[in-house]
Amino acid sequence: MPKQKDIKKVLVIGSGPIVIGQAAEFDYAGTQACRSLQEEGVEVVLLNSNPATIMTDGRIADHIYIEPLTPEVVEKLIIKEKPDSILPTLGGQAGLNLAMELVEKGILRKHHVRLIGTTSLTIKKAEDRQEFKDTMEKINEPIAASLVVRDVASGIQFAKETGYPVVLRPAYTLGGSGGGIAENEEQLIEILTNGLRLSRVHEVLVERCISGWKEIEYEVMRDGAGNCITVCNMENIDPVGVHTGDSIVVAPSQTLGDKEYQMLRTSAMNIIEELQITGGCNVQYALNPQSFEYCVIEVNPRVSRSSALASKATGYPIARVAAKIALGYTLDEIPNIITQVTKASFEPALDYCVVKMPRLPFDKFTSAKRRLTTQMKATGEVMSICDNFEGALMKAIRSLEQHVNSLLSYDFSALTSDEMEKALHTVDDMRIWRIAEALRKGISVEKIYEITQIDPWFIDKIAKLVEMEDGLRTQSLDEELLREAKRLEFPDSVIADLTGRSETEIKKLRRQYQIQAAIKIVDTCAAEFDAQTPYYYSVYGSEDEAVQTRGKKKVLVLGSGPIRIGQGIEFDYCSVHAIRSFQETGYETIIINNNPETVSTDFDIADKLYFEPLTPEDVENVVNIERPDGAVVQFGGQTAIKLTESLIKMGVKILGTAASDVDAAEDRELFDKILEKCKIPRPEGRTVFTTEEAKEAAHVLGYPVLVRPSYVLGGQGMQIAVHDADVEQYIGVINQFAQEHPILIDKYLRGTELEVDAVCDGTDVLIPGIMEHIERAGVHSGDSISVYPAKSISQNTKKLIEEYTRLLARSLHVIGLINIQFIAVGEKVYVIEVNPRSSRTVPYISKVTKIPIVDLAVAVITGKTLREMGYTPGLVPDAKYFAIKMPVFSFEKIRGADIGLGPEMKSTGECLGISEDFHEALYKAFLGAGMYLPKYKKMIMTVKDEDKEDLVPIARRFEALGYTIYATRSTADILQKNGIQAAKINKLENPSPNLMDLILGHEIDLIIDTPKRGSEHAKDGFLIRRNAIETGVHVLTTLDTARALASSLENAGKRELELIDLSRK
Repeated sequence: MPKQKDIKKVLVIGSGPIVIGQAAEFDYAGTQACRSLQEEGVEVVLLNSNPATIMTDGRIADHIYIEPLTPEVVEKLIIKEKPDSILPTLGGQAGLNLAMELVEKGILRKHHVRLIGTTSLTIKKAEDRQEFKDTMEKINEPIAASLVVRDVASGIQFAKETGYPVVLRPAYTLGGSGGGIAENEEQLIEILTNGLRLSRVHEVLVERCISGWKEIEYEVMRDGAGNCITVCNMENIDPVGVHTGDSIVVAPSQTLGDKEYQMLRTSAMNIIEELQITGGCNVQYALNPQSFEYCVIEVNPRVSRSSALASKATGYPIARVAAKIALGYTLDEIPNIITQVTKASFEPALDYCVVKMPRLPFDKFTSAKRRLTTQMKATGEVMSICDNFEGALMKAIRSLEQHVNSLLSYDFSALTSDEMEKALHTVDDMRIWRIAEALRKGISVEKIYEITQIDPWFIDKIAKLVEMEDGLRTQSLDEELLREAKRLEFPDSVIADLTGRSETEIKKLRRQYQIQAAIKIVDTCAAEFDAQTPYYYSVYGSEDEAVQTRGKKKVLVLGSGPIRIGQGIEFDYCSVHAIRSFQETGYETIIINNNPETVSTDFDIADKLYFEPLTPEDVENVVNIERPDGAVVQFGGQTAIKLTESLIKMGVKILGTAASDVDAAEDRELFDKILEKCKIPRPEGRTVFTTEEAKEAAHVLGYPVLVRPSYVLGGQGMQIAVHDADVEQYIGVINQFAQEHPILIDKYLRGTELEVDAVCDGTDVLIPGIMEHIERAGVHSGDSISVYPAKSISQNTKKLIEEYTRLLARSLHVIGLINIQFIAVGEKVYVIEVNPRSSRTVPYISKVTKIPIVDLAVAVITGKTLREMGYTPGLVPDAKYFAIKMPVFSFEKIRGADIGLGPEMKSTGECLGISEDFHEALYKAFLGAGMYLPKYKKMIMTVKDEDKEDLVPIARRFEALGYTIYATRSTADILQKNGIQAAKINKLENPSPNLMDLILGHEIDLIIDTPKRGSEHAKDGFLIRRNAIETGVHVLTTLDTARALASSLENAGKRELELIDLSRK
């Protein structure tokens, strides 16, 4: 069935900002699909509000709109661009929900536009809980006893009949949002109330809890002619009860017998046929480990997180094939691009084992509850490939970049056997480390299985790793033992620790016994056909399959690892651009990365892809085989920068800015000398190692001070201290991890924070633009609203910034990128941070200024100058529109995390508002971040004493907008004194009606609550902010953001929104 001739122009809907539950997998899928559509001569219009992704890059589609994902915007875009079709299945849950709204509002019918890749009926049957239940019953597919409820009372009644625990699954939500397991009526009321609020259609499925059963997933494809294949089946190590995004997942499944495998495969085919899905689909099952009984948990009628994993695990390009199917092709007409011999109808076969581990954000939210349930908490994930499960697990552990490199990394040895058994009941991110310790203490596999319900096969494999630890500790290290330890992927550093030797000795022994990593290829067909795309992984004890290449110069690009708060998709954008630019310059490109969700690990981006952990030893394995002419570390965030020293020791040349200059920017004393020489002021500061030194420094500088570790990203461990107790607390947190680097204490200045990204060729410096942060200094730049071009600073300040940037880039001998953050206090400009590498603002500033920053950086790294490329050095004239980058948070997913903003970054993603009018750009940015206001026109104000005077004019503006203002006693007094009607409301410790009653009454739009500086848990404020987030109330914790929101609402609806095509301008 060839391509449908009437599909000429397709609108692709992206997934919007990165939030927990919807991360970079949709950037990867959307990018692959857009390229796939363009190959077929289709004109592609892309709508996505996320400026950080490759998907919204100028080359990916014919027309690119970084605009809010709302039905109104889509309708405007349909009128403007006149597409004949919309493809919503690559935009995750956001895409599907938007598609349903367009259908329900009659927008598609009105403009004669159709959905391709799915139908509204298919979406409804899979996403609407009652329709799904009816459909499964119709085709005799078993589901757990359940009831779709629209109110809490019905849920309570059902739970009484079936008995606790029960699982709650809201309709049309993402990453298990609002869902959970209720053990009793109190928990049921809490989760159900929240779930009903979050569901687009106000429906929640309450079902019998089958936690303890195995969770299995099938990724299946179907075309319009009804041909179906299974791409991959996956097994969660955790039983049902932990969201698959937070579970350790193995592909292919390891513990299913053939009968079980075929039974579930047949069921998945049945379901995809009944739902008439065309494209990719993910089916999740619960399988009773004691029998052949199973239940269908969920069907995702779209490309999902698991699709990205299945794609990378098998090499089968699911999104690419789904896009071709949407155009009308059948599976047997689409070539398999990896083998270039077989067709897409050929089911992949795996001769290796893949392990995915979630990257959880508890290092950022130390107060958060670590328990894992059916609501997802992970911000990203890593994937590893090996020829045995134990090895794949060990590689995945060290890929996480969480100070863990083996099953010894979390220490539970102090627990007694009884305490250990009790601890095994805890389901959190440290559960496999507890299992390992339980095995060391002699607790049986059967007992561990009885408590954890993790299949004995997996526990037995963990036992093998524990046995190896013991062997290395107690036996002499001969060739046989070392070979086996390496086959199980024990890193040299762990072997050295366990055997009491040095890492150098272990390396020497390996050389002596010729134990080295062999490179294997991912080919989709278990070596039945040759793969044409070099997609590699390493193992020990096998033959080498790497193809040696000669001729071209080789460059090694180091990726940025898993997505986490502080190091997100922006660095993947930089890596992909760097690869393309090096290729255009004639280099052979090699990338090492371990993130299955990203574009950089797609099979056809670099000339060679190594799916490996980003540790010195793993990187060295690749270096030994490839012998690159150089490596670039400035595009992969802190992950890549941290590998600089090791690469130099391996004899690899660092391309671009020299390592010693990167160090000079981080080393307080060296950097102070440079600033002195350039006569550039910085906030006064000291370098300390101990708490006593820190307190002494704070007294000399005078409070408030900024406390931070050196060599970090995303402001990790950075805090503002207002007295000695804060200093003691923060230094304690920083020193939880081994502290090789000193701690920095700086005087905290209040002023306007400004930021630049620049390119330097060693002589000249190009500054595409100056960005201004709306929140004053003290809020991390990644969490601040960023405005380009800076609008509130004088010409003189701009000149100073331009001059300081030029002096610093030249003094640090920068070749490539540099990011500098400044504070302007009056007409004085201070430097607060310099990073000679890419930053999280590079994608956004590249797109809005039309200056390809990464491409220019690569050009200067390879020897070109800015002038010979036609660029005039200095600050580029401002673009004709305003671009406002708005942070997006995922607080409601992380129970117990404080949402107050400070110097440590907390946002998971961002969106963009762009317009020639500043207020319209601001309005679009708030809209993109999900601030659909006003609803009830009621708000709460409670601010710290020093903010009370500044609050008055803001309150006046909200009152003029028609808001009813409730305020705590002292805040209300000052508002009333200034003629603002504010209703007094009791604080939490006072009797009802108090603040909490108001929040839980579900009629508040907004809370302005500025937390007191100092220790994180000022109890009242923390509880207010947490409960507000969990009931869907927007909370602003700085007055600057509140001021910006007031401006946005004052100007909302004053003019027609204008959509800007960024591909053209």
